[in-house]
Amino acid sequence: MFQLYYDHAAKAKDDILSGLTVALALVPEAVAFAFVAGVHPLVGLYAAFMVGLITSLIGGRPGMISGATGALAVVMVALVAQHGVEYLFATVVLMGVIQIGAGLLKLGKFIRMVPYPVLLGFVNGLAIVIFLAQLKQFQTPEGEWMSGSPLYIMAGLILLTMLIMHFLPKLTRAVPSGLAAIVVISVIVIFGGLDTKSVGDIASIGGGFPPFHIPEIPLNFETLQIIFPYAVILAAIGLIESLLTMSVIDEMTGTRGHGNRVCIGQGASNLVSGFFGTMGGCAMIGQSMINISSGGLRNLSGIAAALFLLSFILFASPLIEMIPVAALVGIMFMVVIGTFEWGSFNLLNKIPREDSFVGILVAVVTVFTDLAIAVVVGVIATALIFAWKQARHIYADTHINEAGSKIYVVHGPLFFASVHRFNELFDIKNDPEDVIIDFAYSRVADHSAIETIDSLADKYTQEGKTLHLRHLSIECKELLERAGDLVEVNIKEDPHYHVADDKLA
Repeated sequence: MFQLYYDHAAKAKDDILSGLTVALALVPEAVAFAFVAGVHPLVGLYAAFMVGLITSLIGGRPGMISGATGALAVVMVALVAQHGVEYLFATVVLMGVIQIGAGLLKLGKFIRMVPYPVLLGFVNGLAIVIFLAQLKQFQTPEGEWMSGSPLYIMAGLILLTMLIMHFLPKLTRAVPSGLAAIVVISVIVIFGGLDTKSVGDIASIGGGFPPFHIPEIPLNFETLQIIFPYAVILAAIGLIESLLTMSVIDEMTGTRGHGNRVCIGQGASNLVSGFFGTMGGCAMIGQSMINISSGGLRNLSGIAAALFLLSFILFASPLIEMIPVAALVGIMFMVVIGTFEWGSFNLLNKIPREDSFVGILVAVVTVFTDLAIAVVVGVIATALIFAWKQARHIYADTHINEAGSKIYVVHGPLFFASVHRFNELFDIKNDPEDVIIDFAYSRVADHSAIETIDSLADKYTQEGKTLHLRHLSIECKELLERAGDLVEVNIKEDPHYHVADDKLA
């Protein structure tokens, strides 16, 4: 019994310390994303607190950290610039409603359909995005790149942070390496009198508890027309990023999250946070990686991170603003190293070239656009490549039976991508008077296939030849317009399957 108590206490300590590390790293991220969206820094900090707390309480994947993200901020900036921040708050509320609806409709399970090359490209692309996002910390307030002593001090502190995070876990795991690095670097800078950028140089994080606030917008159809398109896009981006982050954590921890619960949790957090004047958010893969690597494997770590962040805002803003940015950049660089799938380079010559292409494509699109677009592009590319491969698998065995009829035994799926190759299988002009096409080893998949069979039957009829179609499903016979009478029906042998066609919808 005592051992069980100590085990739970040790795990709770890991979660709390990991949450503290995450909260410290959340501050500059949330402030930066608020600037991207064109809102006050506190709007981003409040979002990190409320979204992180609510998702961890009611629907988060254990170990996953949620908050304000850059993927959402780049979409929000146009809305804020054109219509103002009140419309943003209303959009966040509607975004939450849409995400809850997705969870209730159990759409979260479809994340399992994302191919592994797409997931690999997503992870690598996001690692590059995180790395590039840190480079702006090497700029002065005037936007110029650092040089001379400021650059050397910054680089040295970042390197020391990374060394601490690399070697400390080999000595002890009693304290998260990221937290230890922040403390050590802060002590060196403060007591050493080093002149380097701190969190306070980015923005002041002091404030009160986020107040309840109903968006001050006209409640009419015109408002809905403005916010609905943004809400749909933000909901889709948020869910895709959250569900893919869940998949990455699943792979890292050997456990399995619940996609529908994540959808509902993210939606509920955005619905509530929109009424407290925040920019909403979704899962953050960088912060989640910090949390997992620091031992935060349970929801308590996310709750602790949110509460620590709120305490920073309420009580400890002067202390937090003294933390050197170099320590936080060093932590994020270690996240980049840990997130990037370095083994993917070894896979380039071991997996099909098409899979390598998809992985690289997703990574590139992630860097230059956003995660949602990259994943959609990757899934579409994978589907098209799969269709192209399957289209090459259709062929026919032919022979002449004792009655002098030519029989085509079709093998492989017949669908939109294979119809051209299917038509090339037949020699209509030179075939005998009686032709039999046997679909016992094929499957008619869609309307393009139905149209192709109809067209082929029409061509044989125009040549004055008799065509028989065998082993087609009952549904195929119903859909065939010109060739319906040519189908031979065999109740015992004909297959039973459905064709993807909207005529029966």
